[in-house]
Amino acid sequence: MRQHLLNETTADIYRRSVTEGVDRVAAKLATTERPHTGISVDELAPVIDGIDLDTPLGDSSAALAELEDVYLRDAVYFHHPRYLGHLNCPVVIPAVVGEAVMAAVNSSLDTWDQSIGGTLIERRLIDWTTRRIGLGEKADGIFTSGGSQSNFHALLLARDEACRTVMKRAMDAGIGLTKAELLPKLRIFTSEASHFSVQKSAAMLGLGYEAVICVPVDRNRRMDTSVLALELEECAAEGLFPMAVVATAGTTDFGSIDPLPEIARLTAEHSAWMHVDAAYGCGLLVSPTRRHLLDGIEHADSVTVDYHKSFFQPVSSSAMLVRDRDTLKHATYHADYLNPRCMAEERIPNQVDKSIQTTRRFDALKLWMTLRIMGADGVGSLFDEVIDLAAAGYGVIAADPRFEVVVEPQISTLVFRFLPGDDVPAELLDEAQLHARKALFASGEAVVAGTKVDGKQYLKFTLLNPQTTTADITAVLDLLAAHAEQFLGESLAVHH
Repeated sequence: MRQHLLNETTADIYRRSVTEGVDRVAAKLATTERPHTGISVDELAPVIDGIDLDTPLGDSSAALAELEDVYLRDAVYFHHPRYLGHLNCPVVIPAVVGEAVMAAVNSSLDTWDQSIGGTLIERRLIDWTTRRIGLGEKADGIFTSGGSQSNFHALLLARDEACRTVMKRAMDAGIGLTKAELLPKLRIFTSEASHFSVQKSAAMLGLGYEAVICVPVDRNRRMDTSVLALELEECAAEGLFPMAVVATAGTTDFGSIDPLPEIARLTAEHSAWMHVDAAYGCGLLVSPTRRHLLDGIEHADSVTVDYHKSFFQPVSSSAMLVRDRDTLKHATYHADYLNPRCMAEERIPNQVDKSIQTTRRFDALKLWMTLRIMGADGVGSLFDEVIDLAAAGYGVIAADPRFEVVVEPQISTLVFRFLPGDDVPAELLDEAQLHARKALFASGEAVVAGTKVDGKQYLKFTLLNPQTTTADITAVLDLLAAHAEQFLGESLAVHH
């Protein structure tokens, strides 16, 4: 079995095996005609369940041939121009090269003695990103598994900063206040269009879902800062403490960017932590033409970025950045066997000191390879292309009498709804949207997402592929309309 270990004696086997795997994927990419095959759970599950994992195939060729049947053939391919579903991007080749190198070397980014060059590369990319944001000389951060973890990490720091500040203020006033007494009084403010991870984070941090106050949005689906101002004042009047305001730079449903400068002013006025969830909109940091859409982000105390969305990186590649590196100490723990305190005193750069993960992949290498080969402007120009596409797609949908579109996009998401000319009951119309999406997915011809707006079912295009064209958008609209019309025709016939 030692021939399967990657080392100096098996380099040729490694080269042949990986090349064969790459060849199979390349062949699949070159011949893929649809985002996926349309296979159902009931069809595929028995095939995978029927594989005897206790009887190995013995070599990579046989395993790859089997993989063709259980994965490669039926995978959902995000590179296809008619994949318009979730926030999944096609990936750039330099990042895939970095992924292959990273997997083989298998560095762990928790301590210096496990990843010497990797530690420095990650730190350099964190510095590069904080400079792009404009967080200042004391800024720092850490790579994470994704936006949910980044948001959780940021709110953990915000919680402990709020506790430190409020408890010190109480102590100075001669009032004894424990953390247990304070936690139920902390509040987080975010827009009703923000990511669900804000609520999940509040629950995991011991604050409860009720600690999150959802602020209404305006007609452009951006946080209504006039309501935020009233909510912050009411919080103080009730003897509660505004722990954090979470602004979103690119909401999942609408791609909307909250008014960052005004939110920064209000958070400063109320001594609250400002977190910007830019998981989606972070690609604007490298946009040659649209960086101004993130104006105000430089005032944040923390920022979430997902390179695996708008930087065209493979999953996972995210980071959480902070204005003041000292706040990262809220998540620091020194273990004698791993990162003893003396290492910090000797200025040995252990990344686990500021991470909530211990073992951690060298995901930064993918971004490093991308920047070294393509450059920041190259990545940003790809993101600009999909934003231009969304603007054109908005025009297509707005001009189509079969559909209504909710809001003109700021980034690259379009939320719309099929509207037949006839008078159709609201419940049946909602079912038509759900059916059209499900039927389209089952056909394998395209993939779109869905959501609810003001209690009604809507469809959604998430545009992250520069290869997608307005012709693709038009074709998918036709498919959706056909599925919805067929459903309504059959349903109304039954009702009558």
